[in-house]
Amino acid sequence: MKRTVSTVIVVGALAGLVIVTAASKHGVRSVYALSGCTDATLSGNYGYLFTGFTGHVPLINNNGPTSVPFAAAGLARFDGAGNFSGTITASDNGVISPTSTFTTTYTVNSDCTGTIGTPNGGTDTFAIVIVSGGAEVLALETSPGGTETVDLKKQ
Repeated sequence: MKRTVSTVIVVGALAGLVIVTAASKHGVRSVYALSGCTDATLSGNYGYLFTGFTGHVPLINNNGPTSVPFAAAGLARFDGAGNFSGTITASDNGVISPTSTFTTTYTVNSDCTGTIGTPNGGTDTFAIVIVSGGAEVLALETSPGGTETVDLKKQ
């Protein structure tokens, strides 16, 4: 009986070592960004959805900024030379804004990241990453007071 228990323990330990060794050879692969992107990588029309929370100063008691829900959708155009424009229809804390236009600039780094500047003299700026060779652009607001993301998909 002691011999059987000892054999089972040794076989179990060896099996465990084999599994750990095999698994360690197939570790997590490194992730590398695409290279070779330029402003020209983004060119054409994109539909987008813009969601999150934006900062507002309360009108009552003036107790400092608060965040309220924000969502928008529209059509945007990258011209391939650093100019970005489009239309936007927004819901700011449930208040729908009429469709308006915007213009700004963008820059793309060789690793397919970049920035979109402040539209129409506002204060929002965005960090971007280009996905699938320009078929999609993901963006995150980098301005204080907002927590907003944008997903742009090429038409």
